[in-house]
Amino acid sequence: MNRNKQIIISHPNGNANTRGALYGLQRKGLLYKYITSIAVFNYGTWSKVSRLPGLKSLRRKHYDDTIGDHVICFPFKELGRQLCIKMGLGSLLKHETGVFCVDKECEYIDKKTAGVLRRLAYNVDAVYGYEDVALHTFREAKRLGKVCIYDLPIGHWRAMRKLLDIERKKLPEWAMTLGGFNDTDAKLARKDEELRLADKIYVASSFTKWSLKDYPCRLAEVEVIPYGFPPVNKNRRYESFDNGRKIKALYVGGLSQRKGIAYVFEAMKGLEDRIDMTVVGCGNVDGCEALRDALHKVKYIPTLPHEEALNLMAENDVFIFPSLFEGFGLVITESMSQGTPVITTDRTCGPDIMTHGKDGWIVEAGTSEPIRNLLLSFIENPGMLSQFGRNAMETAAKRPWKKYEDELAESVMQFLDSNQ
Repeated sequence: MNRNKQIIISHPNGNANTRGALYGLQRKGLLYKYITSIAVFNYGTWSKVSRLPGLKSLRRKHYDDTIGDHVICFPFKELGRQLCIKMGLGSLLKHETGVFCVDKECEYIDKKTAGVLRRLAYNVDAVYGYEDVALHTFREAKRLGKVCIYDLPIGHWRAMRKLLDIERKKLPEWAMTLGGFNDTDAKLARKDEELRLADKIYVASSFTKWSLKDYPCRLAEVEVIPYGFPPVNKNRRYESFDNGRKIKALYVGGLSQRKGIAYVFEAMKGLEDRIDMTVVGCGNVDGCEALRDALHKVKYIPTLPHEEALNLMAENDVFIFPSLFEGFGLVITESMSQGTPVITTDRTCGPDIMTHGKDGWIVEAGTSEPIRNLLLSFIENPGMLSQFGRNAMETAAKRPWKKYEDELAESVMQFLDSNQ
């Protein structure tokens, strides 16, 4: 009997989708090594370190013990980055150039992964890499004749610049919050080469796949596998509107016009006596007058721990997330899992995971009018929100994270088998 294919996967911080890939691959017997910065388990050194005063943030890097034997950590850059954040050493965190910036950490883990691959190549069939963390690994994999699998969590940079440049000209007062225009040519070239070297590409939304049409060269097969939903909030209760209470609306995310934040405020104009709007997120509030003025008109919370953010979602009637460019939008699945229906756009995961007019609403990106029209319809018939919320929970219950894990692992296995 042939042995299972073996894969090295790497990521500096191990977000939710990376964990999903890891657990799915591990259950299929495909996971050989996982290269990361820090991994905390229920045992071992990092578990003890994460309990020390001032190091509570390391607990966010907790993984299931099932993958413990597969993990190799290279913590230097991440520890330096955390120290710089705590000490306010911003120059060392400067975009692309700071010694401990995110870009340098990605490159560091990428190079370390390439080194591990060189040492263990005999046991490895494929590498699985993420955007900005795959170039050196893929180059080494090609030299050794290994398969390169690429995970693109956000849309292609050319499409992003094209769409956001339209927005920059349309609402210049919000332009400084957009982001997406400060990457150097060298960084963009690295992104392109990662795509060029990939033998298979996974994305989490149809919009991300669509964005790749602007890539000028040949692409490997692109497959869409949407992420999963968090556990459904079985204790969700819906408050009656019989007493004439206001509708409670919520936005959680970066305070960037890439997220369409200006259209939230614009849609709300004149409706303040019927809708209470809460905004949670960080951004350059002091540097953008339009943003600063808008936040004065809503309840503003700069930051919340993840669990508290989920609780807040469960306390609201509707979630508004009108993003202009989103690879997926985990807040959408989080809100739906809490029984709060979502208004989002056709440039998110919305079209892949929800049914418009049943468990949420998908509107055109780049305008406030359809959002406002929906808010007006809620004011006329607020009772509809609870039914949409229940429908959202039903949708969430049908696609837990394990479904994503299994679908991805099965697809990877089939792809590797077809490349024998």
